[in-house]
Amino acid sequence: MAVIPQSEFQRRQARRKWMGRAFHGLCLLSVCIALGMLAVLLIYLLQQGVTGIDWSFLTSFPSRHPDKAGIKPAMLGSIYVVLVAGVVSFTLGVATALFLEEYATRSKFAKIAKINIANLAGVPSIVYGILGLQIFVHSMHLGNSVLAGGFTLALLVLPIVIVAASEAVRAVPPSLREGSYALGATRWQVIWRMVIPQAFPGILTGVILAVSRAIGETAPLIAMGALTFVPFTPDSPLSRFTVLPIQIFNWTSRPQEGFRETAAAGIIVLLVILLVMNAGAVILRNRFQNKWE
Repeated sequence: MAVIPQSEFQRRQARRKWMGRAFHGLCLLSVCIALGMLAVLLIYLLQQGVTGIDWSFLTSFPSRHPDKAGIKPAMLGSIYVVLVAGVVSFTLGVATALFLEEYATRSKFAKIAKINIANLAGVPSIVYGILGLQIFVHSMHLGNSVLAGGFTLALLVLPIVIVAASEAVRAVPPSLREGSYALGATRWQVIWRMVIPQAFPGILTGVILAVSRAIGETAPLIAMGALTFVPFTPDSPLSRFTVLPIQIFNWTSRPQEGFRETAAAGIIVLLVILLVMNAGAVILRNRFQNKWE
């Protein structure tokens, strides 16, 4: 075995340190660029739209005049649709993950299902809109309603919830299951009292990511027939609706200069709703995690 001279060893060591510092600096530069672009965007939005946010803007209906336009129907529509999508995707996603990880772990069906679920997460959102149009609007006769929009978004984010829930369930230590079985617990008791509480923080993380994506989606809702101008608030699950991204897009397409400030104000409201919902989910996740620990 050849012996490396000390000078050559020091040169290689210095080169490794230099490459490590260069890589660290490159990563730091990437973070700074991303945060800088985000800061510029937020500053621009605040400058353009913060003066347009008041109680009248939040409680008024859309109008052809920028100074009278409000965001109430779109704001309520976004909340209703995302709540429906969150509840449906959470229920179906967790149930699917538990079946794949606890009941059909080694079956060929489970392996094929996991591969297809992972592939579905990369399908373009417009495809889910067309699917929702055919299934929920036409086949189930739900029309262009809040339920149809919520179910469509639930289909869109369901693969994300399933993958996150599966990873959380898989991360539960096998010793907890084995100890519970040794004490005479049934499979359902082990899942309900041991697996779900331990995996719940990870499951909520997936739901947070899913809701964050769902609240900003526009293409699937436009494809399934959501309105761009709604002069009323949804009063039932079968009411027609619009959402904040569609309303903001409608304002940005108007030629009047005032609608740009209105659109910026709408974006700020959308971001605030997203942050509030995510903060609530994070607090709930941390509470369950601290309780288990």
